[in-house]
This record gives sequence, C-alpha cells and structure tokens, in this order.
Amino acid sequence: MPLARFTYGFRTRLPVPRRRAYEWATDYRASDLELGGLRARRRVQRLSRNLILLTDSFEQDPFGARRGARTVKTKLVHLYPDRWSWTSTHLSGPARYSQFLYELRSTGGRACSLHFTGSQVEQVSTPPTPAARRRRSRELRREDSQLWAHFAVAIAEDLR
Repeated sequence: MPLARFTYGFRTRLPVPRRRAYEWATDYRASDLELGGLRARRRVQRLSRNLILLTDSFEQDPFGARRGARTVKTKLVHLYPDRWSWTSTHLSGPARYSQFLYELRSTGGRACSLHFTGSQVEQVSTPPTPAARRRRSRELRREDSQLWAHFAVAIAEDLR
C-alpha cells in the first residue's frame, strides 16, 4: 500500500513560564495520556539523558484510521533542552514514520506558547487528492490541538 504524508501545525498558549512548561512536557510518565483525556497505557524507557522510548497502548485508539481499534505505538523522543524543543518519531503503529516537532517560545514571564509541526504518514489505498489531503490535515490539526488544550489545563493545575 502506498504512503501519504500530511503536514499541519498549530500554536497553543500554555499558562506557565517556558522553563516549567518544558520540564512538565518532557518529564514523561506512565500517566501522561490520561492527562490528555485518553484511555491508554504508556511505558517509558529512558535510553539516555535526552533520548526516550515510549510505548503507548490504546484499547480503543481515538486517533487511528480504524477508530476504536486496539493499537500499540512506539515512539522515539529526542529532547533538545538548549532549544526548548523535542521531536517524537513513530517507529511502529499505524502512523509509522510520522514525526512531530514541539517548540516552546516565551510570551512573557508567566506564559509561553507551544509551536507544533506535524508530519503524519499513513497508508492509503490510493494517493489522496489535494482536497482530501487538506481535509485530513485539518482533522489531524483538530485532534492534536484538542489534546494540547487538555494538556494546557493539566499543566496549569499541576503547577499551581
């Protein structure tokens, strides 16, 4: 089956200083996905100081092409603390080869913004039309920005 790449991005305001947001977002834990309102399990393996392997298991994946199907995703996360950024690359699962870039930018002493760039790779039966590509990119942007809206609330509550 051929692959298609869908690119998209968004910005989200986080109501905490950039340093606190970076520490919170990159301190991976088994309960992370629950903070985003998802029912899933996460296994975290710290391979080195700035390299983390995540295995996320969904009994009913809300993001999969076959919504509701059981899914396991393995992701390799590279941390770049000197640039306030990190990447997540899918090594296995339905979005294998996808890569996501997260960058925090300061917006003042009490807040920052997350700048997200997504490059989702999916198997397709036929290459998508330009309209279908735009539609899928909008869906992905909505899904991921909603997840980060949940995280913005969680980070504010956690760091009060």
